[in-house]
Amino acid sequence: MGILDRFAGLFKSKGSERLDISKRFRLERHAFTGTMSKFHVAHEIATGKVFGIKLLDAEKLAQFRDRFKGLKRPEEGEIGMKIDHPRVAKTYEYGKTTQGQEYILMEYIDGPGVNTLVRDLAFDWVPWRLTHIRQMAEGIQAVHDAGFIHRDICPRNFICYKDYSWLKLIDFGLTVPNEPPFRQPGNRTGTPQYMAPEIIRRRATDQRVDIFAFGVTVYRMLTNEHPWGATDTTALAALAHDQKKAEDILKYRPNLNAKLARAVHRCLEIKPEARFESCRQFLSSIADVKSEDEV
Repeated sequence: MGILDRFAGLFKSKGSERLDISKRFRLERHAFTGTMSKFHVAHEIATGKVFGIKLLDAEKLAQFRDRFKGLKRPEEGEIGMKIDHPRVAKTYEYGKTTQGQEYILMEYIDGPGVNTLVRDLAFDWVPWRLTHIRQMAEGIQAVHDAGFIHRDICPRNFICYKDYSWLKLIDFGLTVPNEPPFRQPGNRTGTPQYMAPEIIRRRATDQRVDIFAFGVTVYRMLTNEHPWGATDTTALAALAHDQKKAEDILKYRPNLNAKLARAVHRCLEIKPEARFESCRQFLSSIADVKSEDEV
């Protein structure tokens, strides 16, 4: 067992204990509000180390769990602890606080989300985009290799280091096992603008829903446009995802590397069987792409 494994083991051993947040951590006042949780930067008093702590909303969590009655869906913290990869934010611990609130203790990445970089047209980020596209694919592949479907791939769920050298995938709140009971029609969860047609139409799903969402994410990174020109963020607007093909990315980036353009559009295919079977295939298809633009 290596040093990192022993370090992780120290955290895991705390999983059955109730966490007294005020005794162990000093939380920064500002909290980031997510779909089913609030996220705080947490300074461990005894060590001075900085973590992220996610406090789950009991009511919203119960509503989500109701979708899987009779199924043994692992908890978000449990899923996170099963995925150990440099492109995925580390989960150290999960359980309940002394107040009865569920929490997840995780790696804190001090940097912007990809959604912020796209929105702000961060020009100093541009030289890193191709690297980050590859890193995102590696992170998604790690989730798939661990036997899960992320179900919420989108720009806000990738966080960059401040110097842009590294990027990590976060948030397993909607993640499900890649098993038949969890792939059945009806579970319409995710971020609407990134939902695959089979989710919108309540058809059977598999890991290729993440490939589709990844394609939308990369398209937006490269163009700051949505593949269907949508400004509406509702599930109703997402019905267009299987009514027409995505707008040709070359309309917005005429000089984009042809292999990269083809790879993005293959991710966006309406029929799952026409998409890449894995992010590993996507990475192979752009292995010799050295630059975003044709040179």
